[in-house]
Amino acid sequence: MGYSIKDIAAVLDFSDKADVARLQALSPEVTLKGHSRILRENDMIEHLTVDSRKISFAGSSLFFALKTSNRDGLDYALQAYEAGIRNFVLNIAALSLVEGESASVSAFDWEALQQANLIFVPDTLEALQYLVSWHRQQFRYPVIGITGSNGKTIVKEWLNYLLESNYKVVRSPRSFNSQIGVPLSVWEMTDADNLGIFEAGISTVGEMDKLQSIILPEIGILTGIGDAHDSGFDSKLQKLREKLLLFKQSKILFYHAEDNWIEKEVRLTFSKTANQPQVRLVRIGADENADIRLTQIKVDEKRHTTIISAVYQAEATWSDASGQGQQADIRQMQFEIPFTDAAALQNAGTCLAVCLYLGLSTAGFISKVQGLPAIDMRLQVLPAINRCSVINDSYSLDQRSLQVALDLLNQQLPSKTLILSDIPGLNQTDAPTAYRQMADLILNKKVNRVITVGAQWKRYAALLKVPVLEQYDSTEALTRTFQPGQFKDEAILLKGARSFQFEEIFYLLQEKVHQTRLEINLTAIVHNQKMYRSLLQPGVKMMAMVKAFAYGSGLLEMASVLQYHHIDYLTVAYADEGVVLRNGGITTPVMVMNVDQYAFETLVAHQLEPEIYSFRILKEFMAFLSAQGLSQYPVHIKLDTGMHRLGFDPDEVDALGDLLSRQKTVYVKSAFSHFTSSEDDGDDQFTHQQAKLLLQGCAILENKLGYGFIRHIANTAAIARFPEYQLDMVRLGIGLYGINTTSESLPIRTVATLKATIAQIKEIAPGQTVGYNRMGKVAVPTRTATIRIGYADGFSRMLSNGRGKVLLHGKICPVIGNVCMDMTMININAVPTAMEGDEVEIFGPELPVQQMAAASGTSSYEIFTSIGQRINRIYVED
Repeated sequence: MGYSIKDIAAVLDFSDKADVARLQALSPEVTLKGHSRILRENDMIEHLTVDSRKISFAGSSLFFALKTSNRDGLDYALQAYEAGIRNFVLNIAALSLVEGESASVSAFDWEALQQANLIFVPDTLEALQYLVSWHRQQFRYPVIGITGSNGKTIVKEWLNYLLESNYKVVRSPRSFNSQIGVPLSVWEMTDADNLGIFEAGISTVGEMDKLQSIILPEIGILTGIGDAHDSGFDSKLQKLREKLLLFKQSKILFYHAEDNWIEKEVRLTFSKTANQPQVRLVRIGADENADIRLTQIKVDEKRHTTIISAVYQAEATWSDASGQGQQADIRQMQFEIPFTDAAALQNAGTCLAVCLYLGLSTAGFISKVQGLPAIDMRLQVLPAINRCSVINDSYSLDQRSLQVALDLLNQQLPSKTLILSDIPGLNQTDAPTAYRQMADLILNKKVNRVITVGAQWKRYAALLKVPVLEQYDSTEALTRTFQPGQFKDEAILLKGARSFQFEEIFYLLQEKVHQTRLEINLTAIVHNQKMYRSLLQPGVKMMAMVKAFAYGSGLLEMASVLQYHHIDYLTVAYADEGVVLRNGGITTPVMVMNVDQYAFETLVAHQLEPEIYSFRILKEFMAFLSAQGLSQYPVHIKLDTGMHRLGFDPDEVDALGDLLSRQKTVYVKSAFSHFTSSEDDGDDQFTHQQAKLLLQGCAILENKLGYGFIRHIANTAAIARFPEYQLDMVRLGIGLYGINTTSESLPIRTVATLKATIAQIKEIAPGQTVGYNRMGKVAVPTRTATIRIGYADGFSRMLSNGRGKVLLHGKICPVIGNVCMDMTMININAVPTAMEGDEVEIFGPELPVQQMAAASGTSSYEIFTSIGQRINRIYVED
């Protein structure tokens, strides 16, 4: 479904004579209509995009140049244009003139967009939301809106699974529930659908009203009120009131009330008044006042299932907001789910209520609910055979979720393989269009190899214009002929409908090694990068430290994500690390901090930029370049302002400038120094002195060279504590990986979570000992667990005998006895329900790595970089 750009311009039209005058001054040769420059009125818009890196259908896309606190989408308009976009929505502020109202030159190179249709609006985000709100009003089929502090995505995906045979569902991909994610999701509504399911997430006051006008849910679901995003509200009550705004025009609301105050506020909010449309309230719970009562719950731990008995009123007589109704038609049913946790029981109750309301028979519900899928809230990039990585996203398949997964795939290894199932639930009329659209998406994402599973893709094979195409009738046919050698040094995406059981393929691809794993949250990395960038003054560049295997997080994986998110520079310690980056497809400038004459050829061959810290290294490198016939090679000059590790001393800068000014083999890309203790307020005077010495040295060099260069000295701590020393670029290190080294309160997120599993549980009698040298002495009956991690993995022997602690089922468990090379024993008396195979958190969101570092007598840096290479790095995206 699409609209002409002329129609969209009319929807977004506003009247302001001054703005129109500016546009006419900008393009006097073009007839302006309102606030737009429309060259081709009949361009059809089917897709909306806000990210120049994620353009899939350029010819039919409209690019919104969103402006945030640290990014201006106008900066990426040219990239979008080069990718084929010819329709743009831009902020009217982009027309501000360089030298005031009398100037005749625009602040942007508009000639670069000379063939584009341009729509100017006061606020591009509001325009995006308004356009999608208008689009939403074109449809009359039911839409479900879901909000709450947790469980939104699971309820949405379970409802899709339960209702997919009865409805053609359009829904949010994964957890797209923000001010940007919601409109991009709702835009996907078409006449071919007959049910919408969309999440809405908020973090502060005033956001939900905007999302409500976009989703306009007829059916509301409130999953619960927890602690998430509490900081954006004065109280939980205020947060609840904001969330309830989503349902102000709904016909019915399904909700849980964990506490009486929630029930009271829901009833008060939707009490019938002259100005308030009546909203039918359906409460799900275990108490007698619930409209759907979950009366009996029988957990079978061995089968890992739960049998739930429910008592409910027939949907026609559920209580309304006034509490009045006809005589209740009481019904009962019993169903089984493949989960035992409390959250799953609550979510299943919600799904039961909504499915009954939407007409799914009790027999149909009972049949399907026992196969509810386990929904991983995050996309995971896992190590796979033969140096591959694999993204397992195989519980559902539709075009929007495929696009999201392909965007993550494009951040991985250069060689890319997609294993794809047939599209479920299509009739003969819809199938040709759906397969063609999916094939076009695959083509635009430049996938190297596609492996299809299912008879339908064989029928539509001609649509898949990819370099390598392999096709199988079934998952069993693929696994039966599977050869590990088919996959080497590539990123693999598994994307299939649940019925195809792609977990069988995943099992063959996954690297089966050490069960202990380090989870790296890519979403948190991006969040931290953006957070620190928001602290920068305009025009300041950012360099990211990825030396030492990216602080243990994975060199190429971190560099790929950072490059994707427009980092300006990457830094490694040695040339070999830079080679890994270049061989892995990294094109971002890379500075190498520790070089010698043996690395010169490698540097030049891979376009790596060396740090020059002494006259000896400088002269040797200049001689090498001269012998190679090379000139103007970029270098970074290190000045020693007090660290006394590497660098030119202050009294050497004059001579350095003279030498550099007399040659043409190198040019200075940057000059920098290193703060010794910018996080320590006791050394602030020394920090100021270091910055002064750097600026003096840079002034001398600029005067001698006759040109400017990038100046940088601010590390992670200094970015926040000394904004005056951000200069031209900052170097982001440990903060990127989730560690705040200052006393400043910064909203950075934990990136790394180290997890191990329990190998064996033992009952130890009083008087017995645990571990080497009998150091773990037991005075009372003690239950111990041996976990799969030891000092060879980076879990230091300093953590022996109670100094180290881990987290099991939310409880702190101390180390007992000495840490071994490969194993560690812990006291689990506090967790009587622990079982062999359970996961233990070594450090992570609930147990900060700083605590482990303090117990070990070291720093977080050392903990991160000591994590052994045999431990799997698993990359997840929220």
